[in-house]
Amino acid sequence: MTQSKHPETLALHAGHRADPTTGSVAVPIHATTAFQFNSTEHAANLFALKELGNIYTRLMNPTCDVLEKRMAAIEGGVAALAVTSGQAASAFAIQNIAKAGDNIVSSTDLYGGSFNLFKNVFKDIGIEVRFADPSDPENFRKLTDARTRAYYAETLPNPKLEIFPIAEVAAIGLEHGIPLIMDNTAAPIICKPIEHGAAIVVYSLTKWVGGHGNALGGMIIDSGNFDWEKFPQRQPALNTPDPSYHGAVWTQAVKGIGPVAYIIKARTTLLRDLGSALSPFNAFLILQGLETLTLRMRAHCENAVKVTEFLKKHPAVSRVIHPSIAEGKAKDRAQKYLKGARDTFMGGSLIGFELKDGVEAGKNFIDSLELAYHVANIGDARTLAIHPASTTHSQLTAKEQLLAGVTPGYVRLSIGIEHPDDIIADISQALDKASSGIVKKVA
Repeated sequence: MTQSKHPETLALHAGHRADPTTGSVAVPIHATTAFQFNSTEHAANLFALKELGNIYTRLMNPTCDVLEKRMAAIEGGVAALAVTSGQAASAFAIQNIAKAGDNIVSSTDLYGGSFNLFKNVFKDIGIEVRFADPSDPENFRKLTDARTRAYYAETLPNPKLEIFPIAEVAAIGLEHGIPLIMDNTAAPIICKPIEHGAAIVVYSLTKWVGGHGNALGGMIIDSGNFDWEKFPQRQPALNTPDPSYHGAVWTQAVKGIGPVAYIIKARTTLLRDLGSALSPFNAFLILQGLETLTLRMRAHCENAVKVTEFLKKHPAVSRVIHPSIAEGKAKDRAQKYLKGARDTFMGGSLIGFELKDGVEAGKNFIDSLELAYHVANIGDARTLAIHPASTTHSQLTAKEQLLAGVTPGYVRLSIGIEHPDDIIADISQALDKASSGIVKKVA
């Protein structure tokens, strides 16, 4: 196949043409835990990284391998690692280069689960996370010291929905030898963080990439563009002997393979030792979703714009948040980073809004929905809705919720690919009931 750079083509063809044994065009599910070695020499070479290949499904699996190659190709990276969930991807991405006594600087605009992971779990293992307001990229520089190992942010923060200044923060990081890790979960296809300077991209594949609410998965993608060897003091995890793998110095160990020190270390140490291996069954399901991702993203984004315009005009709504109606710096960043697969603006499918009658009206709205699902997920083919303050961000303090963009009456919608008239009709009837106080519980 002629090498393509178009995501529509890559999502169908990258990493797999046909199974060499059976000729199967669909990617087979390799339901096996282990793989036969050709000889003792072959086995030794695999374990010594002299050859790359299958050893054990906790390390890699042919079904997962295709998914990794396709995601890396779509993002413009050199290699990728599939894991069990987006949370595992975020944790591994940081633990791969930070240890007890180190710190990272993260955006304040985060999904609630990520905020809790960073603030509490990482604190327990000795990794400090410092939170910077991304409205001014220089805040990342101000919080940087000699033990800062990475910057971290979400492209389209859930639920604040203000685009992160990727290039600006990546440039600050590069001055100091600090990679920018971008969670691009909410903006697949419509944003390419690597093109703007991100070193590492992470995903919850559970959301838009899989797209059907039937399989958990996560992904870490290595851009191959960050020169880890150039910053030995700043990045000791990749430049000093690793006792967990025979004293390997990762920047040296992969010289004959390519610029993949980061992702190889993540696979051969974290994935091996912590065991968050993606099931080949889940990889297969996510691959099915990936094949139609570009088509779905267009439908998601087009529907979201129509719903946004409807909500803007509704008398019961006091505020609407979506990149298509952003103003000032937020508008400039949205136009810069959300270019889409065909260099056209696509604002994503998440919408936030607040009802004039406050928190009770917000809850009543959720309880009145008939088409949209009330679930703790986003990025499904179906339209979804939730009240973040009482669910996804309930572990945060009131102040932390406000920093993340969550007010008491805030409602988050994840717009699906149903006909837009049906989505709007459901939202309209729920708003009317919420405003009147008449709520019908729907099983």
